[in-house]
This record gives sequence, structure tokens and C-alpha cells, in this order.
Amino acid sequence: MDAMCNGKFPNYKMKQYQALGVKLSNQPSDVEDFSNGSIDFIGLNYYMSSISEPNIPVKGESSLFGGLQNPYLEQSKWGWGIDPTGIRYVMNYLYRKYELPIIITENGLGATDKVESGKVHDDYRINYLQKNINAVKQAVEEDYVECLGYLTWGPIDLVSASTGEMSKRYGFIYVDLDNDGNGNLQRFKKDSFDWYQKVITSNGESIQE
Repeated sequence: MDAMCNGKFPNYKMKQYQALGVKLSNQPSDVEDFSNGSIDFIGLNYYMSSISEPNIPVKGESSLFGGLQNPYLEQSKWGWGIDPTGIRYVMNYLYRKYELPIIITENGLGATDKVESGKVHDDYRINYLQKNINAVKQAVEEDYVECLGYLTWGPIDLVSASTGEMSKRYGFIYVDLDNDGNGNLQRFKKDSFDWYQKVITSNGESIQE
């Protein structure tokens, strides 16, 4: 992030390379090209948070991307800690450090959806998104973070990249397909579809409805 946002390798990293005996072959034009190639905004994917271990090892369930699960947080079926405060925290951290606009490029809840009479009542997904979008609004309105947009993962059910399962569903639109490839691919709206449509139309003003 330092290199992409600031247009140069950070000094601490260059000194670390030097200590390790790593020599980078740089051309005179590389500095200018690198500077001109810095990013204009930060794309942030956020789903969960985790906690770090103290110096004394403790027993706990490992988190997907390292660290431990926070035992005080609700977890999804796949063990991802549901922590809307985390998205506000990381937005503040990134904006204050790099002073670049942020776009939430991924945010969502992987869950097992149950079809009942051709409908999916996914209040759990609405609840997750409601809390996370509220946290984004707080970061913008109360913390003055510049956020250009918010996107969920994803609008339609698809095979999960993290587990390879179709049963781990994120979408507002249900797709009739199981983990073994069985199904007719019929699609229909979940309850979250109309809810999120109102959120978009009102630019987040209807979030509590």
C-alpha cells in the first residue's frame, strides 16, 4: 500500500532489503514512472476482523487470514467474525494514513439460504449489510472519510472463491444450483433484493427501514 499510494518504495523497506543483501536494479526513469503510476483511490474489500495473539500463546480458533477469532463476536457459518465496527476502523486508518478516497469494492455475508415456497427470507443478510453500511455512513459523516462508493459481493449467487461451494451464498438473487452442479439455474429475488434496491435509490437514507 505504501508503494502504490506514495509512488515510491518506503525507506524502511529499502533498508530492510539492504540488510538482507537484496539489490534492486533500477533505471533512472523508474523513479518517475513509479511516481506517475501511484493510485488515485483505494479499493477496500472487507468481510470480517480477527484478533492477534499475545506473546504467550493462547488456545483459540484460527482466523482465515491469520490471527484468531474474536470470541465476543457473532460468526458466520464459515467462521468469519461479523464486525461492522471493523470496516469503520479500517476506513479511518487508510484515509488518515494515505489521504486518498476509498471505494468499498467488496462487502457481504456468505450464508446458507433456505428456499421456502419459492422464496428466501434472508433477514440475516439484511442485518449484516445494514450494520456495515451504517458503519460506512458513520465513517463518512462523523469521521470525514472520503468514500466514493459502496459495492457488495455479490448481487447474484455464484461459486465461492474461498471454499469452492455454491452453498455459500452472498447474492440478492438466488440461483438454483448446488455444490455438485445439480439444478435448473432458475433465478429469483431474495427478500434482501428489494431492501437493497431501496437503499441504493435513497443513497442509504432508507437503511433502517
